[in-house]
Amino acid sequence: MVSLASAVPAAAEPMMELNTTPLIDIMLVLLIMFIITIPPQSHAVKLDLPGEGKAEPDPLRNKVVVTDTGGLLFNGAAVTPPELTTLFERMAQLPRQPELQLQPAAAAPYGAVDDVLVRAKKADLTRLGFVGNEAYQRF
Repeated sequence: MVSLASAVPAAAEPMMELNTTPLIDIMLVLLIMFIITIPPQSHAVKLDLPGEGKAEPDPLRNKVVVTDTGGLLFNGAAVTPPELTTLFERMAQLPRQPELQLQPAAAAPYGAVDDVLVRAKKADLTRLGFVGNEAYQRF
């Protein structure tokens, strides 16, 4: 007598593994689509290098203006607080320290004016004067 279990070939048994080939194909297509849709990277690094139009300390007197919005102007050129610190340090290293004139606008934030004074103190600037105060006699 022949048993049925031995008559069924082994290939007819159910597969227990998951067929991952279609999944890998879909993942590769999605990866290619993702790479195609990414915008190209610009390799430019923006740096503010010293050059023309940058503020330089004058050997006699320098004027710092604090605007209504808290912006800083050093001898008429817009500067950031770290740049102002660098300029103050360069002024302190000159053989004869130049005069620093501070002119805050009427509506300038007190914190911005105070920050300029703190930076001047840390740079050891001793020749400091306030200009333009006569405009606020009747303020």
